[in-house]
Amino acid sequence: ISKAINRQAIVERTMEGAAVATGQLMPEGMSGYVPGMKPEPFDPEGAKKLLAEAGYPDGFALTLHGPNDRYVNDDQICQAIAQMLSRIGIQTRVETLPSAVYFSRANKLEFSFMLVGWAADTAEASSPLKAQLATFDVKKGMGTANRGRYSNPEFDNLLDKAMVTMDQGQRDKLVMQATRMAMDDVPVIMLHLQKNIWAMREGLKYEARVDEESHAMDMKEVK
Repeated sequence: ISKAINRQAIVERTMEGAAVATGQLMPEGMSGYVPGMKPEPFDPEGAKKLLAEAGYPDGFALTLHGPNDRYVNDDQICQAIAQMLSRIGIQTRVETLPSAVYFSRANKLEFSFMLVGWAADTAEASSPLKAQLATFDVKKGMGTANRGRYSNPEFDNLLDKAMVTMDQGQRDKLVMQATRMAMDDVPVIMLHLQKNIWAMREGLKYEARVDEESHAMDMKEVK
């Protein structure tokens, strides 16, 4: 599935350039970014070969669920992915829903294949690693958004060590190691990093925030 997705086409056509194709959780310059980790290359023939090796030479059918009012062009992204998967034999039906309904059903594990996004409000990778990829454990507060129920004890141990390591350099190494391990397992298929865009009238200036919030007191008048 990952090989069948043309991320650059989604970036250029669906997102109109307002995104960056990625193969990992964090953008360059933030803690937990793994240098050299590139997006999965678009390889439809390689995807067909893997399907055949897995026992599905004629493909199969699935439904891709997603929100239609949460992320930029979320419905269009789902439609684009469905077309790409259908070309390699995975007949994909799309069902998108208002986010209030969608996330409620997603949390009940009603979907097998879904579009989601994540904003790392801590500006480092432990946020999505803890929520999306750690083994689901209500008591520990881990895997709260791990709707695919991915579980790798070795990954969990690395993440646990990282979260109690105070030395930033050592913590970064552990987080990057955990990221590599998880991405190699492909429990999630990374698509792109969404760019945030602010627009304002002439004479005003706004320094964009990493947390995506817009604060009126941060707006400056340009003389």
